[in-house]
Amino acid sequence: MSRTTFFEVVIFDAKTREQLCFLDKVDPHSTIGDIKNLLYKSYPHWYPARQALRLDPKGKPLRDDEILQSLPVGTTATMYFKDLGPQLGWTTVFFAEYIGPLLTYFLFYFRVPYIYSHRYAFTSSPHPVVSLACVCHTFHYVKRLIETIFVHRFSHGTMPLRTIVKNCAYYWGFSAWLAYHINHPLYTPPSYGELQVNYAVVLFMICEMGNFSINLSLSNIRVDGSRGRRFPVPTKNPFTWLFFFVSCPNYTYEVGAWVSFSIMTQCLPVAVYTLLGFIQMSIWAKGKHKAYVREFKDYPRARGTIIPLIL
Repeated sequence: MSRTTFFEVVIFDAKTREQLCFLDKVDPHSTIGDIKNLLYKSYPHWYPARQALRLDPKGKPLRDDEILQSLPVGTTATMYFKDLGPQLGWTTVFFAEYIGPLLTYFLFYFRVPYIYSHRYAFTSSPHPVVSLACVCHTFHYVKRLIETIFVHRFSHGTMPLRTIVKNCAYYWGFSAWLAYHINHPLYTPPSYGELQVNYAVVLFMICEMGNFSINLSLSNIRVDGSRGRRFPVPTKNPFTWLFFFVSCPNYTYEVGAWVSFSIMTQCLPVAVYTLLGFIQMSIWAKGKHKAYVREFKDYPRARGTIIPLIL
């Protein structure tokens, strides 16, 4: 009969090097998540979501699903703890990020007092494209909120409160900047009039439907609620056929929607926001693409990241 060799785990504060906890007789099959729960019992104010455990004070945080005996440690494992600060769940994060732009835009669209000159308070723009832009902007963020409630499947992951504040400042601030210029009394409509606006609206709606289709497809990757992972593939839905060419078509459609919104409004702040969003989504897409290639040996190497045949 084999005898189980238990581990000892010593946890230090990564900043002060002070010993926080000594765990005796830890099962070798315990995960990092299990160790976080044991630490939580000693320090209830450090719930698992705000803990980061490393093998080196400045090393990479260990994943919750990593097994203790699989780590490059002896039977006495030394770990370093970092407090990640207060955390919020992803549903709360997305609600905070999306409701702000939705409501902020209306303040400028309805021209509430103290934004523009008092003589324009609660007046409306004579240009139809301004109302159309408001409808498209509202549709975009209402869709995101609906996806947050009914489509996206969140793990138990969280985001630090300080990061949420930064993200909200970005989304809310840009929404206010865009809305200020689009709804400004001196705003002038696009150079090519209705033709430019109509084509842009059609492209916008195609991209929005495409983005929704991809998000729905990604949410269905897990079968029967299992934790087994599969990489996304095209389905019978034509909008998902972009998976033949890129790893993250959700970002492709997202960028396309904002490009069309820029064309529709012919507004420089919208173009700046689109460019910044494209840069950030390109970074996310490259990270996901590399993760797919690393995790799945049969992953299609011909796929790009975000722009077919280019990037």
